[in-house]
Amino acid sequence: MSTNFSLDQIVKAYDIRGTVPDQFDADVAYALGVGFAQFTKTGVAMVARDMRPTGPELVAAFAQGLMEQGVDVIDIGLASTDLLYFAAGKLDAPGAMFTASHNPAQYNGIKLCLSGARPVGVDTGLAEVKDIAQKILDGHVPVKAARAGRTTERDLLSAFVDHVVSFIDPASIRPMRVVADTANGMGGLVVPAVFERLPRLELEVMYGELDGTFPNHPADPLQAANQRDLQARVASGGFDIGLAFDGDADRVFVTDELGRGLSGSTTTGILATSILRKSPGATILHNLICSRAVPEVIREHGGVPVRTKVGHSFIKQMMVETGAVFGGEHSAHYYFKDNYRADSGLIATMLMLEEISRVGEPLSEIRRSYERYSSSGEINTQVDDPSTVIESVSKKFGSFPQDRLDGLTVDCGPWWFNLRPSNTEPLLRLNLEAPDRDECDNRVAELLAAITSV
Repeated sequence: MSTNFSLDQIVKAYDIRGTVPDQFDADVAYALGVGFAQFTKTGVAMVARDMRPTGPELVAAFAQGLMEQGVDVIDIGLASTDLLYFAAGKLDAPGAMFTASHNPAQYNGIKLCLSGARPVGVDTGLAEVKDIAQKILDGHVPVKAARAGRTTERDLLSAFVDHVVSFIDPASIRPMRVVADTANGMGGLVVPAVFERLPRLELEVMYGELDGTFPNHPADPLQAANQRDLQARVASGGFDIGLAFDGDADRVFVTDELGRGLSGSTTTGILATSILRKSPGATILHNLICSRAVPEVIREHGGVPVRTKVGHSFIKQMMVETGAVFGGEHSAHYYFKDNYRADSGLIATMLMLEEISRVGEPLSEIRRSYERYSSSGEINTQVDDPSTVIESVSKKFGSFPQDRLDGLTVDCGPWWFNLRPSNTEPLLRLNLEAPDRDECDNRVAELLAAITSV
């Protein structure tokens, strides 16, 4: 790695992500390992990885950085991100999950957490880790500990499965046929292991082989094209529900028995209903991109909705501050207080199956009361200067209430929109919601014209 390499290229708001080897290689991983050790001042830390071919080398270099600082390393091997968070909670130790989530095969990255699965973002330690690592990459030689740490391997899959299933009463789950598209990601390991504990469910796994080259389709179910195989299989195969997991299997998108996908907002609303039945009056978080229907549903079921910024480190911190029992994002991240406030697609799946069983109706019927508005979905526009465009749009809609919680949100009465800059690219992300499809489409056209005219 060149000595003039800047970690600014790969250190994002709440994780590390870049292409291998030009942005992220063993030297960078080693430096980040030293940085993580010095920041946490821990005696033990965990490492895990997804199925990307570059994982073993990067994990080994990161672990070397830890051990040279005197940290003992617990290597839990191949894991989903929520398995690593579970381990950090159960063993009360910091952890590093090597994954680039839904990014293409040439990427890899790290999601860091503290003991108890507490988040590490730019405001909670990631900036410090970066600064230490940058000095090493610039030529500073770190002082090694008098005693080097050691590595032990540990298999926590069975304990994780016990934990996931504990969120429901397995006896309440009615017989159903389930198909899961794990996109050659870590879902291929963890999903079958969980469903083995639920014998009344019939599970079919699509693309279950662990293959970090993603030979079938990208592991990004947020993109509708990557759910098509699953939706076709659900509809043709007579399944009750379809599940689409991302590369590190911490997110799940749900498809009803007709092969129609549920938005992250709809799933958040259904899960909130389930959770409020068990925790009456609880506080529930939703990020500001979620549909207006989500806070409406929470209030209708006696809960207290709290609106948050996008991103796991922000939501986890807000869960601590508010005592929230659950949080949901439009991007299909679902967070649970009893999961060390971490997100888990598998726990969300359990609660969804339990709610379908309780209601006794097809998911296509259940979803109706949660889908009250028309949404644009996320629309990305490449611009030269995102901040200038945002200010121009803000001025254009200056007569309407606005806030800057995360990007620009404008409340135009019957409809609203949010405009956020990407953390990684010169892009603006538009999300808009309106009472019906025609108005939604018309307002999107209006906003795109305002964005591109700057």
